Amino acid sequence: MNQRPRRNRKSIGIREMVAETNLKVESLIYPLFIVDGKNMKIPINSMPNCFRWSLDLLIKEIEICGKLGIKNFVLFPAVEDSLKDKTATYSYSSANFYLKAINTIKNKFPEFTLMSDVAMDPYSSDGHDGLVIKGGIDNDQSLPILCKMALSQAEAGIDIIGPSDMMDGRIGAIREVLDDNNFKNTSIMSYTAKYASAFYGPFRDALDSAPKYGDKKTYQMDPRNKKESLIEAELDELEGADILMIKPALSYLDVIQTVKENTNLPVSAYNVSGEYAMVHAAAEKGWLDYDQTFIEVLTSIKRAGADIILTYFAKDFANLKH
Repeated sequence: MNQRPRRNRKSIGIREMVAETNLKVESLIYPLFIVDGKNMKIPINSMPNCFRWSLDLLIKEIEICGKLGIKNFVLFPAVEDSLKDKTATYSYSSANFYLKAINTIKNKFPEFTLMSDVAMDPYSSDGHDGLVIKGGIDNDQSLPILCKMALSQAEAGIDIIGPSDMMDGRIGAIREVLDDNNFKNTSIMSYTAKYASAFYGPFRDALDSAPKYGDKKTYQMDPRNKKESLIEAELDELEGADILMIKPALSYLDVIQTVKENTNLPVSAYNVSGEYAMVHAAAEKGWLDYDQTFIEVLTSIKRAGADIILTYFAKDFANLKH
């Protein structure tokens, strides 16, 4: 036999040398949940080892993560119901604890990259990502609210705006508002192909942001569609997105690959809460090895074409590599 592929597998040194896909902590973004208050570290039952943090303890957690090599974070606010209304006015209020937290964290850790969340659902009494009018989600009337939210986050010091709402035209609208207000260097990572997925359940538990009625299928993508992701990607690119995201990741590896092959922009993927929770659940039963499984999950996402991965496994990965 002239060709023996096993020769390239015979030692760890050779396997490392010829590996086609390599994970590194620098390409991971760690999602963190923040609540208003002090000395609060609230467990999220459906997401083991994930917590809702008050700012004082979150700063300590970010410092610990930084020592492990994690320098990229996406922040999500858990907002009390009393602060929610139909038009999500608290999202851009000067009293918003989330905006104050962004400013505080960025001032303390200027070298770290912070990404935000832009959508109405954490602040909406209806629990939807856009404005509800007569039982439907009004796309165009949602845009000014999302723009106010994004601008407030830019003013607070965020590095990357993360529009997760899936309203048509919001990337262009946000880019225009940012540019008009001298935030030309504030990036946008668009949730380009965000699917109406069953894998978001634990995340909605974390933020208490599930829709009060109905579902999100009129604005999030149909899981049966792949070509539609290219329409969304082309629009977001033309409207000024800097990075294109696929969400979820594990059940949409083919979509990650398709988008990657059809854009010159960096592609990210969100390894979502349900994907995280099911690995934990199986590992707790003794059915899977936790470390080996989550490494394989992240490797598959990277192999599919994701340049960046948003993942709750980031800290565990960093601990293994540290």
